[in-house]
Amino acid sequence: MMLPFTHHGELRFVDALFTSTSAVCVTGLIVKDTAVDFTPIGQLIIMVLIQIGGLGYMTAVTFLAVVRRHKIGHRDRLILQESLNYPGMNGLVRFLKIVFGSIFIIEVMGMIILTLRFWADMPLDKAIWYGVFHAISAFNNAGFSLFSDNMMGYRSDLVINITIPFLIILGGIGYLVLTELYHYRKKEILRLSTHTKLVLVMTFILILAGIALLLSLEWNNALKGLSWSEKILAAWFASVNYRTAGFNTIDLSTLSDANLFFSTFFMMMGGAPGGTAGGIKITAVALALIGVWFTLRGDTHVHIFKRSISQYQINKAYAIIFIASVYVVASTVFLSEIERLPFLRTLFEACSAFGTVGLSTGDGGSLSYSALFSDFGKFNIIVLMFMGRIGVFAFTIVIVGKAVKSRIKYSEGKVIL
Repeated sequence: MMLPFTHHGELRFVDALFTSTSAVCVTGLIVKDTAVDFTPIGQLIIMVLIQIGGLGYMTAVTFLAVVRRHKIGHRDRLILQESLNYPGMNGLVRFLKIVFGSIFIIEVMGMIILTLRFWADMPLDKAIWYGVFHAISAFNNAGFSLFSDNMMGYRSDLVINITIPFLIILGGIGYLVLTELYHYRKKEILRLSTHTKLVLVMTFILILAGIALLLSLEWNNALKGLSWSEKILAAWFASVNYRTAGFNTIDLSTLSDANLFFSTFFMMMGGAPGGTAGGIKITAVALALIGVWFTLRGDTHVHIFKRSISQYQINKAYAIIFIASVYVVASTVFLSEIERLPFLRTLFEACSAFGTVGLSTGDGGSLSYSALFSDFGKFNIIVLMFMGRIGVFAFTIVIVGKAVKSRIKYSEGKVIL
């Protein structure tokens, strides 16, 4: 990104690092205008980083090894299994091939639809480039746009408002869910797994909740002046982008404080494991809510969709939410004190970075709120983006080390709650 033919004007190292991290962590926060400050080569580099970041480094490298017919060792299979959140070792390479085939088909379809739409507004060669860039950015939940106003110019466009959100949803639900739906449609499997059912139900509920939240809080505020159909489209578009990607068709700086606060919960949740989204993951949130419900009922046998859920999984979900909350709140307090900027907008930016969402209240122009931060503040956001992409547990284990299993078991103690 620092090479002179990749950008226009001056590009400081911290801004180049911020842009690269935002791209490879498929976040979408920007401190330089992608459309204005980068040349076509610079934009191509950003797009490649987005694609690699969305796939995952090990996934991309392993696929190249498969294409070149190189043997994949046991250690590489274990790393690949972890990066894809695949439940076992059997059929891992076949699963990887299906993943890449699905990604290719979905992205190409998105490219064709977006190219045809952009062709109505610009020359064919430019429309093709814009179609390719935005399809990859959308499916990988990145939110980078070649329009300085993001997608605000297409607020009422039905093609854009359907294509981009569905690309985001398909990328955010995870590769395991995509392949399982593929096998289920071909009747190769007779029942969807508990994971797939949970992801689909949570995705549907959260999208509806986001739409209801926006329409109720912003009907006469951020959505004021729009027709009822434009309000519904804008709410649908924003709700899908709240948890995973950073595209926007409305000015987020005009959102009410209540909406800014509640939207941080959506951004923290992110998408599903093994996909292109970040955050604490909707499955962790679902298991925590299920655990709370059964605890309130006094039932120790936690189950859903006629399948039992282990207490370890419930406890892990609690731990993920707690650790993520500590990281984000600590970073927000730190940023708010160092930068001397409004707390709520800073919290919104921190949650957007951790959830690798990319939505921002803006700097008053075309850049993200992070553009107002000092170099130290930008490094803080960089760490949050990195943390949200690789996962809370993985990031924490790198810091504190893996726990050693104790061989000693003590008698049970009683604690009053």
